[in-house]
Amino acid sequence: MHCLDCRTQAATHTAIGICHDCGAAVEEHACMAVIEDRRGPMLSTPYQPPVRTVRCAMCATARAA
Repeated sequence: MHCLDCRTQAATHTAIGICHDCGAAVEEHACMAVIEDRRGPMLSTPYQPPVRTVRCAMCATARAA
């Protein structure tokens, strides 16, 4: 699978991950994010430890706004 952003720029690079939000394949455009999964009451500690996830540059920018 090839990086979607690289492919639109007429380059071919092998993808290193898949965007958690949109499913696009990413290579050097990948952004790491940390997700905290809270399944209990808001004032309690989360049941799951924070999880790292990969996002493409477009989804990372949209989440930051």
